[in-house]
Amino acid sequence: MADDLVLYGNDQLTSPYVFSAFVALTEKRVPFRLELLSLERKQHERPEYADPSFTGKVPALRHGEFWLAESSAIDEYVEEAFPPPAHPRLYPEDPRARALVRMVQAFLRTDLLPLRSARPTSSLFLGQPVSPLPADARASAERLFRVAERVLAPGATTIGGVFSPADADLALMLQRLVGNGDPCPERLATYARAVFARPSVRAWLGRTRWRER
Repeated sequence: MADDLVLYGNDQLTSPYVFSAFVALTEKRVPFRLELLSLERKQHERPEYADPSFTGKVPALRHGEFWLAESSAIDEYVEEAFPPPAHPRLYPEDPRARALVRMVQAFLRTDLLPLRSARPTSSLFLGQPVSPLPADARASAERLFRVAERVLAPGATTIGGVFSPADADLALMLQRLVGNGDPCPERLATYARAVFARPSVRAWLGRTRWRER
C-alpha cells in the first residue's frame, strides 16, 4: 500500500522508545506493522535500513515513502497525521497541558540515568534479574517520584487530562521499580498499574516475558 505504516523495533522488544511509539500507534487505532531487527546481528546498520531511517537506530517509522526516527517525533507525527476527531486524541488540546506532556517526555528521555542503568527494561520485558538499587539509583528514583507527584494531580489517571505517550513513558519508568519489587509511593504505583492495564500496553506486553507484580 502507498501509505502503509511500518514501525521498526529491536527483536528483543526491550526498547522503551519503541514501546512509546507502539503504544501511540495502537492508541490511534491505525493499522500498522511491527518489523523487528536484530541489533546483535547489526541489521540496523544495513544500508537498506540505516540510510532511509536517518539515525540507523530504533524506533523508526515508515509511512509510505516517508521515514522518521526518534520516538518523541514519531509520537507527535502520528498525532498530526491522524488527527482527532477521526482518531483518538493523543496530546491535550490545551497548549499548557500539551507543553506539560512534552516536558515529561523530554525529562524521561534525558534524565534518571542511574535508575535506567540499575533497572533496565530488560528486567521487565525479558525477566532478567537485578541487584539491589545502588545509592545513585535510589536518589534518581526519589527525583522521579518528586516530578511524577507534581505532574499528576491526586487521583488523576493522566498527566494532561487525556492519555498521552507521556503517560506510557512515565508508567514504564515507574514500572522499572514497581515491576522489580522496589519501593514506590502507592499512588504512583497505582497509576503505573492502571496505565499498564490499557489494551494498547497489554498488546505490547503480550509480546514480551512480562510478569505482573
